[in-house]
Amino acid sequence: MKRTIGGMPVFIVMIVILIGVLQLINWIPSAVQEGAFARFGSLDEVRAKLKISPLLTPVYYPRSIRWPPSLIAAQTRPYAAVITEFPRSDGEGVGLVVTQTEQGRPLLEERMRLSSLRERVEYPLKGRPAVLEVGACGGEETCSRLSWSEGAFQITLTMPSSPVELIGIAESMITDGTGTGSP
Repeated sequence: MKRTIGGMPVFIVMIVILIGVLQLINWIPSAVQEGAFARFGSLDEVRAKLKISPLLTPVYYPRSIRWPPSLIAAQTRPYAAVITEFPRSDGEGVGLVVTQTEQGRPLLEERMRLSSLRERVEYPLKGRPAVLEVGACGGEETCSRLSWSEGAFQITLTMPSSPVELIGIAESMITDGTGTGSP
């Protein structure tokens, strides 16, 4: 009996050490993965967890685009970037891709890309210099892409349509003259 009681403190210390080691092992993946590229359920979740500011989103959506987004993915490591994909109203694939990436960093991989470029022009977007490109996506479907700088970020919108709708969407994302507003 005496031998069993004497071994209890050693047993308790071993259990506490084991629990501490297990807690450390459980914490390591979350610490390493924090800020890594991941999918999110909403833009508010991205704002809350990754603290990317400003996180610009359109206020205007043409009838060809359906809310809510079909994909929201973001990262803060190795650099801040967000990609949001909106489905077409008819349910046939992606209708709009919005990417927001830190200046000077590569864009996140988009499912919708211009496979051929027909025209590239400088376009004044609410006082900001923008680049408007028109070409084809995948097959010979007309696609448009509009890119501009907003504070510390590069914003790019890609859509399988003429530039008119894309410009309307982009203008709805800019809410003030300083580039710090968010709709």
